[in-house]
Amino acid sequence: MLEVLAIDHIVLRTTKLKQMLEFYINVLNCTIERETPEETGLTQLRAGSALIDLVVVNSRLGSVGGGPSKTERNVDHFCLQIRLAPEQDIINYLKQSGIEVGEFASRYGAQGEGNSIYIQDPEGNGVELRFRT
Repeated sequence: MLEVLAIDHIVLRTTKLKQMLEFYINVLNCTIERETPEETGLTQLRAGSALIDLVVVNSRLGSVGGGPSKTERNVDHFCLQIRLAPEQDIINYLKQSGIEVGEFASRYGAQGEGNSIYIQDPEGNGVELRFRT
């Protein structure tokens, strides 16, 4: 029997690598762990204990699947656990970073009920930011 313990990684295909790197590195404070742009078109970002893989659509690896566009969604959303902080501080930080935000709300996730907020990355993928309990 299998037991899933945590999200290991998520792969996002992109046509906007520069903007995606700026968003995930400068706004969400992920770090580049590994890059193979010429070989596969892959950049792997460390996001806590997980990875976010960015794959350029017109690369060898990226050409295998479909493509993000205005009518096709590559991913509905994924959830990142974040350290507990005042909600208004997080909202202010995101707004100062040019990110459109709504309000925190209680939602059910892998660790039960908790407050989270939805934002979008430059490719239009939904990102849920959730307090780690």
